[in-house]
Amino acid sequence: MALVPFRYNLRSLFVRSSSTLLTVCAIGATVAVLAGMLSLQQGFATLFQERGRDDLAVFLRRGATSEGESGLTREQCDILAKEVPEVELDAQGQPLASAELFLAVRLRKVDGGETNVSIRGVQPATFAIHGDDVRLRDGRRLAPGSDELIVGEGLVGRIANCGVGDVLRINTVTFRIVGVFEGKGGYRSEIWGDLDRLAVALQRPVRSRVLAKVPAGTDLAALEARYTDDLRVQPKVQTERDYLASQTQRLSTTFSILGGFLAVVMGIAAVFTGTNSMLAAIGARMHEIGILKAIGYGPVAIFAAFLGEAVLLGLGGGLFGCLLVLPFQGAETGTMNQTFSEVTFAFRTTPVVLAWSIGFAAALGLVGGLWPALRAARMTPVQALRRG
Repeated sequence: MALVPFRYNLRSLFVRSSSTLLTVCAIGATVAVLAGMLSLQQGFATLFQERGRDDLAVFLRRGATSEGESGLTREQCDILAKEVPEVELDAQGQPLASAELFLAVRLRKVDGGETNVSIRGVQPATFAIHGDDVRLRDGRRLAPGSDELIVGEGLVGRIANCGVGDVLRINTVTFRIVGVFEGKGGYRSEIWGDLDRLAVALQRPVRSRVLAKVPAGTDLAALEARYTDDLRVQPKVQTERDYLASQTQRLSTTFSILGGFLAVVMGIAAVFTGTNSMLAAIGARMHEIGILKAIGYGPVAIFAAFLGEAVLLGLGGGLFGCLLVLPFQGAETGTMNQTFSEVTFAFRTTPVVLAWSIGFAAALGLVGGLWPALRAARMTPVQALRRG
């Protein structure tokens, strides 16, 4: 079975440049919306998961879904840091475990208004646990027991009074910013201070979690089960990677659903545009269809030719839509996470996003071209030549 030469379809698209451009733009706008939402989803998911480690254990209060809901007493934190045999020791024989306090507070934005910002109280061991994952960019590290803070680089320029040397008031306590740090994931959108001083300023007698370094592959389920009947403390234990994945799932799903919904709504319009364009093409090329059938091209060849032309339109729209989104690669934005605090993250137009977008565009072209291609294939040579 002979197929219609591919160059025939390309020539047809160039000849009908106006309708081709209109269809490509309609599909491209739809694909741009989908790719944009998927890029947001990828950026938010990667924001947290990229700093998740399997050799760090997160201890929360049993039943808590996030550190913002968790509460551990000082005594419980000491038990988890000093009595859990899986916790590794540093060169001085001290446990690599740190109690931390987490709370979201309202702070003013540089461009006006207010937003929730994550405040984290840390201990000196926190820096040893994270190692190179947390690095100073400007200034110096906070001194233990002092009213000093360091801020994540994602807050600089977004939140007022977050530059080195600035003064930040939390409730009635005045803190001074002494450094800006780089950190993976959500840490870059946090403010860190001494655990005990922030506990006083925030009037929080309990801690939110204990972060500890453990050997990779440690059976944390067995560790958690060991404390099931311990009346002193009954923690929920996860690897940092699993904990962070649980924090991103809800909003990542929201981005995906919203992007899919908008793409479907706009995709319906794009399908109608493509169908109308192909029907107009068939109406203008009746004579050509009749000649093609008269010289021996069968219904399947005609169907494949016109359907392939529609898919080409879809792919052209997909490429155009991806080009519209690529300039936003790396652009930062902010949103509320599961702990109701703002985090900054960047658009990430990954190869997976591009593949989904191009595939979606091809599907739009395929759906939009089915009926016109079937109509062209069902014509007899006499019908086509007479209408042409």
